[in-house]
Amino acid sequence: MLTYDLEARGPLARYDYLYQCIKEDILSGRLRAGEKLPSKRALAAHLDTAVVTVETAYAQLTAEGWLQAEERRGYFVSAVEVRPQTGEVSVPSEEEQERSWLLDLGGGGGGTEGFPFSLWAKLTRRVLTERGEALLRALPHSGAPELRRALARHLYTFRGIQARPEQIVVGAGTEYLYNLIVQLLGREKVYGLEDPGYAKAERVYRLNGARCLSLPVDSQGVPLEALEEGLDVLHISPNHQFPTGVVTPIARRQGMLRWAAGGGYIIEDDYDSEFRFTGRPIPALQSIDRGERVIYVNTFSRSLAPSLRIGYMVLPQTLVGAYREKLGFYSCTVPAIEQYTLAAFLEEGRFDAHISRMRTSYRSQRDAILRTIRSSPLGGRCRVLREEAGLHFLLELDTGRGDGELARLAAERGVRLSFLTDFQRAEGRAEPHTLIVSYPGLDPEQLSRGLEQVAGLL
Repeated sequence: MLTYDLEARGPLARYDYLYQCIKEDILSGRLRAGEKLPSKRALAAHLDTAVVTVETAYAQLTAEGWLQAEERRGYFVSAVEVRPQTGEVSVPSEEEQERSWLLDLGGGGGGTEGFPFSLWAKLTRRVLTERGEALLRALPHSGAPELRRALARHLYTFRGIQARPEQIVVGAGTEYLYNLIVQLLGREKVYGLEDPGYAKAERVYRLNGARCLSLPVDSQGVPLEALEEGLDVLHISPNHQFPTGVVTPIARRQGMLRWAAGGGYIIEDDYDSEFRFTGRPIPALQSIDRGERVIYVNTFSRSLAPSLRIGYMVLPQTLVGAYREKLGFYSCTVPAIEQYTLAAFLEEGRFDAHISRMRTSYRSQRDAILRTIRSSPLGGRCRVLREEAGLHFLLELDTGRGDGELARLAAERGVRLSFLTDFQRAEGRAEPHTLIVSYPGLDPEQLSRGLEQVAGLL
């Protein structure tokens, strides 16, 4: 439907302004020859104007030959010479274009491997049948009650988190939830983020007007001495830090909670926590928080699929009222059918079974990739680090080349490399020559060929 702001017409009459807008769209090529225009009544209703306004504009355009009127069929755009485009055509850079790599170590599988299509389809059909028109109604701003109840039970069983459904907020991915958090806690707060770390969180906070500090990551996460005076909010991934893979031990976690008890908040990003291959999953920081200072955030992007866009956060009970008052006017951003389907998937134990299968599958994939690396020409010039959890591990290279030079030379040979230094903000914090290997979806044969290329560059 054609959309024009008739209130921006200035001194022109409404019909004259509408005539000018449609003519401009024909001249620019936005309306193409032979394209049918809306009926006079339909366009008038859409633009909230009188039918005579549209009728007069159409009549003038027809009289001048811009439109052709066909009895009982409507108005159609005439074939006219379109105004030539001016200015240079923007050509996407090589980085912006889709590229087919011989080997992509930094962007392996996107978490879609093993998605239970048949079961998901079955549950979706059941939800459609059982709920019918109820699926078309607006959901509560925090998400479907059924899904929040299912998440509360899942979090207690799997992560040791005791949360009431009213503490849980469902949203379309973690980026959306970060926006809610900064609006809830305040844009005037100072947010501390891990360095090297996940860049999107900082970008979201900064775009909201918040000040951000880069906090170093050592072999145990963010050091307590880095929690300097003036820091209000600490954003961390203590259970499997990205990209370093380090786990924050209990003593340091307790120190962080003591710091938060002084008036700060901790945002615990538990992304990737489901996939630990040795021992039990590391308990969530929120599970030992007795001061109501931890906001827990997680997503189903890795465990199910990124395109589902289902994330959630658990607010401290002390923030639930403030959230409802300040942000309760927002509509829920996840479609109802996906929420109810996921609720059934969780309630019936399907998610636990899926995660168990995927752990086995990913462990096998990881082991195959590690065998390929160790038997390749690169095997004698690298060291594998932090492969015990998550869907990536680190590969420390024995090379005299800089990371940027090595990445450029590898790209020329069709191999995409991603280094720890790519994720650092302050100089000298990330260990140089340390590759991030995201292994889901990697083909061992392609990996073998790609590693030969890398080995030849060291």
